[in-house]
Amino acid sequence: MPNLWNKFANLIVEYCTKVEKFDEVLISASYEAYPLIYEIYKEIVKHGGFPRVIINDDVLTEVFYRYAPLELLEYLSPVDKYIMEKINVRISIISPTHTKPLISIDPEKRKLRERSLRELREIFMKRESAGDLRWVTTIFPTKSLAQEAGMSPLEYEEFIIKAVKVHENDPIKAWIDQARRQQKIVEFLSKLDELRIVDEDTDLILKIGGRIWINDDGKNNMPGGEVFTAPHEDGVEGYITFSFPAIYGGVEVEGIRLLFRKGQVIEAKALRGEEFLKKILEVDEGAKHVGEFAFGLNYDINRFTKQILLDEKIGGTIHLALGAAYPRTGGVNVSAIHWDLIKDLRRGRVYGDKDLIYVDGKFIAEVL
Repeated sequence: MPNLWNKFANLIVEYCTKVEKFDEVLISASYEAYPLIYEIYKEIVKHGGFPRVIINDDVLTEVFYRYAPLELLEYLSPVDKYIMEKINVRISIISPTHTKPLISIDPEKRKLRERSLRELREIFMKRESAGDLRWVTTIFPTKSLAQEAGMSPLEYEEFIIKAVKVHENDPIKAWIDQARRQQKIVEFLSKLDELRIVDEDTDLILKIGGRIWINDDGKNNMPGGEVFTAPHEDGVEGYITFSFPAIYGGVEVEGIRLLFRKGQVIEAKALRGEEFLKKILEVDEGAKHVGEFAFGLNYDINRFTKQILLDEKIGGTIHLALGAAYPRTGGVNVSAIHWDLIKDLRRGRVYGDKDLIYVDGKFIAEVL
């Protein structure tokens, strides 16, 4: 689909990242995404930017974790740090050849590596908050992603094209319209002090007064389609059970149930992968706190795919992220992790300051 990939690239370069003359632009992807890399590279050059490409390979990633001595797992490359400090634009394309390359790696090794990369995440968060770094994470339909989602390759390709609105005559206009709809929700939620999530085996209160709600209009995540904030670090109380498997580095954890007191996870259970869940919660103190709360509002994404970039936008869902908060939300939680956990609320309720505001996966008419 050469014309569609060109439309996709134009959306990334003009709408998401607004590449300008002499911007240093980093493109990160696997070789599977070459058709999109080519079109993005071309559009960057046409806009006067300077592109550089990092090709990722899942087998080499596994080799690193399998054979690296402990001191290398703890090592932070000054080259990686320099790149993160100096680039103007980062374009990351999810395009794996294998969706679970680290499934056999000892969680302790991954824990060490997460800690070593914490400084890179902090640099990114600081620059992003200051408006000094433009970035987008997007996705290319590989066969492994299609298989993981339970779709045929062509079916999955069509699913992605629709999710990013490239099937529209004018994708940029389509995203501007989505942004307007979401902004109304942002303005409403910004007036609230408290949210209460109620569903089967879920009764969770989040204090959000004074925090900033962000309209994910596709500029940082493509596809976009959510509004999010950071609850107060000590302002999460109650319990929640998540509907879908939570995936971290290719490891699936199913049936997660978390109990919160004063903002901290005090009990964590899972039907499968509980040991891994608890190890991730021990990465650092911030991993036990909620760094993000969001509503999924992209109703073109209507099924679970095991790919968080898509699944956190499913229309009719909410998600919490354990770990690092985005500073621009007003959140101050710091962690080496940011792990999104998704709950289907298409049969649930949300109350704002004790008034019903959300029913069966949609905001009520008074909000919109």
